[in-house]
Amino acid sequence: MNFIHTLRAKRLPAFAAITLAVGGCLAAGAASAQTTMPAASASSAKTTHADSSFLKNAAEGGHAEINASKLALQKSSNADVKAFAQKMVDEHGKADADLQTLAASKDVKLPADATMVAKGKAKILEQRDGTGFDHAYAENQVSAHKDAVKLFEKASKNAKDADVKAWAAKTLPTLQQHLQEAQALEVSTKAADKKK
Repeated sequence: MNFIHTLRAKRLPAFAAITLAVGGCLAAGAASAQTTMPAASASSAKTTHADSSFLKNAAEGGHAEINASKLALQKSSNADVKAFAQKMVDEHGKADADLQTLAASKDVKLPADATMVAKGKAKILEQRDGTGFDHAYAENQVSAHKDAVKLFEKASKNAKDADVKAWAAKTLPTLQQHLQEAQALEVSTKAADKKK
């Protein structure tokens, strides 16, 4: 019995030493993993496909609204239409500049123009004149802003990238205001178009 106690007493320090050595190796491994983790997470912090798509769609939508509004500034003689169109050029231009900066920081290449569908709608709009043009432009802006609001609402809730999510949330109230103004403009231009 004395011999067993002596054997255990001799093995206990050896066991403790092994435990400390293994624990030390694990701690060292964990520490080195922590120092290399930021580099690994930085490379995996690439913008998701959904977030990249949102940025590209936002750019195309912005181009379409600016292009249609520049056309309205040339063709319309309605002061309300011209004021709204100028606001769209100014505010969507500012949002586009912010978007360009954000996309560049995420290595996302944005389209330089509107979609082919939007260009087709612009060609149709170009054929209109007078109050017919004003009403068609207002309808176009209501439709475009409804789409934009849906797009930005989704991104403000679901974007994985915190910067993309924040930009969508920051821009959304302006788009919602534009939609309300476009809807009011649609009502007034429709009334004017009916009078002619």
